[in-house]
Amino acid sequence: MPRNPSNALSITLDADAPEAPYEQVRARIAALARGGELPTGYKLPTVRGLAEELGLAANTVAKAYRALEADGVIETRGRNGTFVAAAGGAAERELAEAARVFAARARRLGAGQDAALGAVRDALRAEYGT
Repeated sequence: MPRNPSNALSITLDADAPEAPYEQVRARIAALARGGELPTGYKLPTVRGLAEELGLAANTVAKAYRALEADGVIETRGRNGTFVAAAGGAAERELAEAARVFAARARRLGAGQDAALGAVRDALRAEYGT
């Protein structure tokens, strides 16, 4: 298991930001993990420990951790703690499942492949703004 780099988990909250504190925590941990600054296997602080460090309620940090786990960024290993997950693991599986469900629905609706791909391109443009 990789050793934790000192000070790798650097989170600064902005009280004036429009994002809620839990979202700031979630976004920062996700960015650090996806950017490689928090390597796979990095053990995150406990919910209570991070909450105390940041001056937040434990429920706020727990909400951020739940969202990160749902996104496949972190994984909880019971009493062993919470760790940065391998890139692409759960998120990649969830994306593949969403694509499978969409493809099956498009077929049931009688859409051809070109129409289905066009719908996906339009949705991606709308979501990503490109």
